[in-house]
Amino acid sequence: MAPSGRDDRLRRVVVAWLVIDGDLWDHPYDSSPEARERSRLYNISTLVTLTAGVLICYLALYVVNLVWALFVLDPAVMGGYLQTSLGYGDLFVLAWFVASAATVGGGLGSGLESDEAIRAAAYSKSEEERRHRLARQRNSDRGRSDRR
Repeated sequence: MAPSGRDDRLRRVVVAWLVIDGDLWDHPYDSSPEARERSRLYNISTLVTLTAGVLICYLALYVVNLVWALFVLDPAVMGGYLQTSLGYGDLFVLAWFVASAATVGGGLGSGLESDEAIRAAAYSKSEEERRHRLARQRNSDRGRSDRR
């Protein structure tokens, strides 16, 4: 049994959790069309990057679990302990279940990390510098408007 449509929902939930918990959603710093477009592009690139990362890690985990299960587990022996008939197809299901549970666990575990650590993993150094520069610019713009 290969990964199914439920896995797609699982990946969407993990990506949504990473974006929300890591505060990765970009907000425009003003109401100009350029700022809104820039934020839209950054948000799309964040979602595409995280989705690709979660998908690649999920598939790698699935393959590793499947190879390990085929190497270590004998369906006949496992079926004897469970008192049911098992075949090699059941190992595909087992690998799917373990990869899915580990993906959810990894996503939830990211909540234990700081927002800075999540952003460092999600963004390049130049992106971090851009975000700091925009934050300083926003703060200086607010300071000027407060003095008026």
